Amino acid sequence: MTNSTLNETLTRISGFKVGHAHNLEARTGCTVILCPPKTVGGVDQRGGSPGTRETDLLRPLHAVQHVNAILLSGGSAYGLAAADGVMRYLEEQGIGYPTPAGVVPIVPAAILYDLAVGDPKVRPDAAMGYAASEAASDAPIALGSVGAGAGATVGKLMGPDSALRGGIGSACIDLGDGLYVAALVAVNALGDVVAEDGSLLAGVGALNILPLMARLTMPDADSNTVIGVVATNAKLDKDQTNKMAQLAHDGLARAIRPAHTMFDGDTIFGLASGQIEANPLVIGAFAAEVMATAIRRAV
Repeated sequence: MTNSTLNETLTRISGFKVGHAHNLEARTGCTVILCPPKTVGGVDQRGGSPGTRETDLLRPLHAVQHVNAILLSGGSAYGLAAADGVMRYLEEQGIGYPTPAGVVPIVPAAILYDLAVGDPKVRPDAAMGYAASEAASDAPIALGSVGAGAGATVGKLMGPDSALRGGIGSACIDLGDGLYVAALVAVNALGDVVAEDGSLLAGVGALNILPLMARLTMPDADSNTVIGVVATNAKLDKDQTNKMAQLAHDGLARAIRPAHTMFDGDTIFGLASGQIEANPLVIGAFAAEVMATAIRRAV
């Protein structure tokens, strides 16, 4: 299936392709978002335990404006190696930042910790990143325990024995006249995932989580994170794309309790492919909504 009104995931936005690669026995994997030409990139990192690559160049005042792909990966810091495979795939296609010596693909990346869930010796590597790139398409994105979400868990405030499966979630909002805002997220949060009314979707306490936290000892590992992208086909500059990523974090706070802790590495990338004039304030407001929906779909 290609892009259609039935696709309510990020690939409904023309030009974006997404691919997963994973080892389900080892419960780890990676997810690649391939961007259309001239996609402006941004990032906002909120959690206290991030693992990232090539995020500095996405910030305002830095020269590089466009990104070619985003990698989301399991495997903790080891998983950043999967970006090498994405770069190799893009180089073979002649895609990247032009230099006198050839193209240099721009592939920012973020990782989540899943080593304690499956086989800690199996981690996403360059071969897996390349495979995810080859698998990328504009079909509706597979959700759940796939790709970067293969080993994701949530609801770990009371310890690892309380954990439930997290995973990959995605959603897309149609703003009319061909304008879209979408999100794709790998949910591996310390906290609970809750519905719009605050009821528990996955975790240990939902509405009663704060009393539980009052008796909580400090978690024993920096082993949680929510990593993802919010994308639009609106025309946004680099500052506006970074602001969109920042506002998308409001969606984490709406769907996860608690969010942005010192034991999460919460990192959201912004992508704007630039086809349609739009109000950046409106795009940012819907970025938070679509992120919250994507998180809920992940569980």
